[in-house]
Amino acid sequence: MAKEQDKESEKQALLREVENHKKQMLSNQAAWRKANLACKIAIDNSEKDELLQGRDSLRQRKTTKESLAESASNITESLMSISRMMSQQVQQSEETVQTLANSSRTILEANEEFKSMSGTIQLGRKLITKYNRRELTDKLLIFLALALFLATVLYILKKRLFPFL
Repeated sequence: MAKEQDKESEKQALLREVENHKKQMLSNQAAWRKANLACKIAIDNSEKDELLQGRDSLRQRKTTKESLAESASNITESLMSISRMMSQQVQQSEETVQTLANSSRTILEANEEFKSMSGTIQLGRKLITKYNRRELTDKLLIFLALALFLATVLYILKKRLFPFL
């Protein structure tokens, strides 16, 4: 019974861990989407500002393009980092699921073994009960045989010692 509880608690702990990983993965996805959206908004705003200012100087375009390239590079690095984190979370979730499957298999094997043992115990109980009944019957027969023997001995003694009675 204690083994089953230990296994059940491990199962619950693994399920909680899987749920935590799942929440963290969803959180990472949301962060990735927010970062992507923020970058798109920043790029759109910078393009709007550039169009509205109407300045066509080559230098401003070059610095804008450089800043856009730098921000795109930063965004790409952030996205790669988030992607790596999500990959790690997925790998941990897979390992947790594998461990949970192994634990479930072990619990099922133990359950089957307990069932077979209970059948053996029931058979043993029936045999012991049967042998106890036989022992009682044998004791009763031995007692009756002893009583008959003693009665016979007394009868013979009575006839030999006291023939007139």
